Order: sequence, then structure tokens, then C-alpha cells
Amino acid sequence: MAETSGIDWIEAFAEAADAEAPDEEQIARLLKLASVAAHSSERIAAPIACWIAGSAGIEAERAIEIAESLAGDA
Repeated sequence: MAETSGIDWIEAFAEAADAEAPDEEQIARLLKLASVAAHSSERIAAPIACWIAGSAGIEAERAIEIAESLAGDA
């Protein structure tokens, strides 16, 4: 069984969820947010921070600012 690429999986997940898949720039910002969260805390913080940002309707750039400010406090 061939492994699906990350981009293909994301696009399939978005389609199944009846949502728009993120573009390359949005993916890069989400990965930056996840990186800041994971490296300044436990790894669990990465996906949960992305979920919180999405649920709250916070733009990725603002979410990164918040995460970086928290990382500075760590």
C-alpha cells in the first residue's frame, strides 16, 4: 500500500470535512505555530494550539505572535 503525501491527505481530509484546504502559505504558518508550541512546551501543545486558533477564528499570524509571547515566558 503506497503512502499518501501530506498534501494529498490534507486535501482529502478537507474535502471529507466539507472545508477548504489550506494553501502553501497557510500550511507554512500553521507549521510555524505548531513548531513554536511544540518547542516551548510538550509536543501535545502543537496540534491543540492549531485547533484552538482555528476554533477561535484567529489568523495564523496572530496565533504565532501569541505562541511566541508564551514561549518567551517559558
